[in-house]
Amino acid sequence: MVGVMLPDATYLARRLHLLGEWDAALAVLGPDADPELFAEIAVDRWFFQIEHHDEAEKAVEALDPTSWTAQLLTARLAYSRLLFDRDTRADDRAVSEASYRAAAQSDDELQRGWAEYHWGVLLDNIDEDSAGALARYETALEIATKYDDGFFESYIIRHIAHLKEPAERIAMLRRSLHLRGALGARPQTIAAQAVLANDLPEDDPERAELTRTYRPGAEELHIGWLLSSID
Repeated sequence: MVGVMLPDATYLARRLHLLGEWDAALAVLGPDADPELFAEIAVDRWFFQIEHHDEAEKAVEALDPTSWTAQLLTARLAYSRLLFDRDTRADDRAVSEASYRAAAQSDDELQRGWAEYHWGVLLDNIDEDSAGALARYETALEIATKYDDGFFESYIIRHIAHLKEPAERIAMLRRSLHLRGALGARPQTIAAQAVLANDLPEDDPERAELTRTYRPGAEELHIGWLLSSID
C-alpha cells in the first residue's frame, strides 16, 4: 500500500491563512516552525479582526529586527494603530515610515514592492497625501505586473482606484475583486466586495447583492472594521 503524504505545517498554515482562518493557521504552525510566517499571520489577524494586538507584537519582536519581514510588520503594526486609533503611540507615524523605508531597501524586488505599496497606504490614509501615495503605488504596480502577481496587484489597484474617475474606479475595483476571488483569498475577497458595494450607486442592484454576500462572511471571520460599518 502506497503511503499518503500529508501536507506539512507550513503548507497548511498558508492555506488556512488564505481562507482567513487565522487562529487555526497559528495553531497548526506554532511560533518555532516558521517564525516569520507566524508573525505575518498574527499581524494579519490583528489587522482584520482588530484583536490580539499584543500577540502580534510579541511575534514580530521575536524576529531578527533587521530582517525585511520584521521591518515591514513593525511598520504595519504602527500604521494600523493609527488607522484604527487603538492604543496609539507618540512615535507610531515616525516608526511606520522609517520601517517602510528600510524594508524598501530589500534586495528582493517583490519584497521591495510590498514595502512601497504599504508606504503609499500610510501616505494616503494617514497623511492624506494622494500624490505621494500614487508614486509609491505606481512603483509597486510595476513590480506586481512584472512578476504577474495577481494577489499583490489586487491590493495596489484597490487603492489606486479611489484616485481615478468613477468609470475607471469601478473597473479597477471589480478587477481587484475578481483577482482575489480567483485566488481563493477569502477575507480579501469579502473586503473587495464591501469596497465595490460602497462605490456603486445606492439604487444599483449589484450593490445590494454584494452587500448581502459580504455581510455573512464578515461576521463569520469577525472582520472588525467591516462589522463596525455594518453596525
